[in-house]
Amino acid sequence: MKVFKEEQRFIQTWLIVLLAVSIIVPITIIVNTYLEDNSTMTTNEFVFTIAGILLSVSFIFFFKLTTRIDEKGIHYQFFPFHFSMRKITWSEIEKAHVRTYDPISEYGGWGLKGGAFWNKSKGTAINVSGDVGIQLELKNGKKLLIGTQKENQVNLVLKKYQNKIIA
Repeated sequence: MKVFKEEQRFIQTWLIVLLAVSIIVPITIIVNTYLEDNSTMTTNEFVFTIAGILLSVSFIFFFKLTTRIDEKGIHYQFFPFHFSMRKITWSEIEKAHVRTYDPISEYGGWGLKGGAFWNKSKGTAINVSGDVGIQLELKNGKKLLIGTQKENQVNLVLKKYQNKIIA
């Protein structure tokens, strides 16, 4: 029994830098407002405002994509949108392969994308970074792309279970 597991988070350097730069202006304005001689801002308001900004920006780091491939099928969870693993059994899958894609033009970026709002023919994508994913075409006509950073390992596992995909 071959099992593939992968966890991904939004921890790209460019994203961290972008978020850090984006909070400089609001925090600077709030600090300057609080430090003014005639400021009406209380210490509690100041602390809660700064905490609110930092908490809202750091929320993205709670997102986690978990993928598992085993003898039963392909399981995935994109927390906080999914509180438990979603399972797609091998009998539900028409085709499964790894492919390179363009996250922005095909799905509108990274995260939980596609479906009703963007290029319906491509289906849905659940991705965190990069441009490689597990493309699933289901027997019910739906398409799902699950991002991966472990292309070679996924290819080996999919090859192992290819006989479970019943046409």
